[in-house]
Amino acid sequence: MNASRKTVPVSFEFFPPNTPVGDDKLKTVVQELGAMKPEFFSVTYGAGGSTREKTLNTVSAIARAGFEAAPHLSCVGSTRDSLTEILATYRAQNIRRLVALRGDLPSGTATTGEFRYATDLVRFVRETQGRDWVIEVAAYPEYHPQERYARRDLQHYVDKVKAGADSAITQFFFNPDAYFHFVEETRKLGAEVPVVPGIMPFHNYAKIAQFAARDGIDIPRWVALKMEGFMDDAASIRAFGLDVVTGLCEKLIAGGAPGIHFYTMNQSAVTIELCKRLGLAPKD
Repeated sequence: MNASRKTVPVSFEFFPPNTPVGDDKLKTVVQELGAMKPEFFSVTYGAGGSTREKTLNTVSAIARAGFEAAPHLSCVGSTRDSLTEILATYRAQNIRRLVALRGDLPSGTATTGEFRYATDLVRFVRETQGRDWVIEVAAYPEYHPQERYARRDLQHYVDKVKAGADSAITQFFFNPDAYFHFVEETRKLGAEVPVVPGIMPFHNYAKIAQFAARDGIDIPRWVALKMEGFMDDAASIRAFGLDVVTGLCEKLIAGGAPGIHFYTMNQSAVTIELCKRLGLAPKD
């Protein structure tokens, strides 16, 4: 498929490594994926800010390597003072993009802190920092796993946009119709910002199936049965997974998706192959 990098930017997500070996591996992965000329790299944030320092260190390393970095920022367990401090630290490093999330409570914790929802966090950043930050928020095409009513979940998203979000990145999904329906419904409610599909390549089918079951994400039955039928045939799993995700991305791009955000799991090979198949890799 031919696609213009001007109209279909890519971005990549990492999680902060837990070991020196992981740090070294991620440095290599950043350089490899950096060759794809991404718009930015995002870095996740543990429950209740449990990886705050690791997130900061990872973001700083990406910025030093010459790439735009977007730290995740969670309001759960945070205070106005702690968030102000974090934002000042990022500002000092010329980091001006963030992914604002409600976040998860750490195990055994019952209180959320001074902020309850991501809407509160977006509003806080805008009120205290002005407009010189690009704020991404989360979107859930198949709805948030903790929300019982679709209409209420859509309204939560619209509230985040109206509080000052610039764009959104979706939870991963495998049903393009869910994405297009979400965009259509939220636009009817007045949320006009770009909604970038979050794409999870099949790095490890068993782990991704576990994530999907936990978060209420539908893996089409025909995909699941075929994947499970391959059993330990890693080559077939990889080849079929690439075909499935390539087809998904082609439908999204053809339908007008404003970009593709890949959940890399701190790996590069499968994501690079997808970029090449989609015509999203720079020409040699």
